Amino acid sequence: MPLYEHIYLARQDVTSQQVETMTDAFKAVIEANGGKVSKVEPWGVKTLAYRIKKNRKAHFTLLNIDAPAAAVAEMERQMRINEDVLRFMTVKVEELEEGPSAMLQKRDRDDRDERGDRGFGGGGRGFGGGGGGSRSPSGRAPRPRRDENEAEEAI
Repeated sequence: MPLYEHIYLARQDVTSQQVETMTDAFKAVIEANGGKVSKVEPWGVKTLAYRIKKNRKAHFTLLNIDAPAAAVAEMERQMRINEDVLRFMTVKVEELEEGPSAMLQKRDRDDRDERGDRGFGGGGRGFGGGGGGSRSPSGRAPRPRRDENEAEEAI
């Protein structure tokens, strides 16, 4: 049977529990038509690049599917009917990834400390942090300080 990666976006105002229920319903459609879902990855709520049906965020979910094309077509038909599903995309692949997807690996990287022990930036500012060294908050370079000895010599 062909292998598919399927991602769908659900409205942000539905709960995670409702997203799980929808995912279970879509899995049931696939299984009823002779296929199987090998992996389900809920990616959580993410910001969209642009508004979709007046929504700025959405629940993302990935499904790895091993099913005939008719089963996938029926699942997509059910998604078109469901008003909580904003978008979906199904891609036919040669083989399915076994481990966590790139999105879950990215989330693990994001959980680490800011900059870690890489040695960039010193005070956590890094590149482009605006910490231009000897500049004052007004953006101008500070006046050079006179040494106490110079002040005494000037008198």
